[in-house]
Amino acid sequence: MNQSRRIMRLPEVIATTGYKRSRIYELMDQGAFPKSRRIGQRAVGWDSLEIEAWINAKLGGQH
Repeated sequence: MNQSRRIMRLPEVIATTGYKRSRIYELMDQGAFPKSRRIGQRAVGWDSLEIEAWINAKLGGQH
């Protein structure tokens, strides 16, 4: 992937990971998925580099 750092919103996180919303939040609660961050009064987002690192770890460091 090797992208520049940016904010990913939930639909993009779902498309990138293949997980649905409920599974993403379940994994976050378990500490097994990067935490979302508040980016506005009613909006959250994820750090793209954290999502990329999580995917790489799941794939055993393969690119």
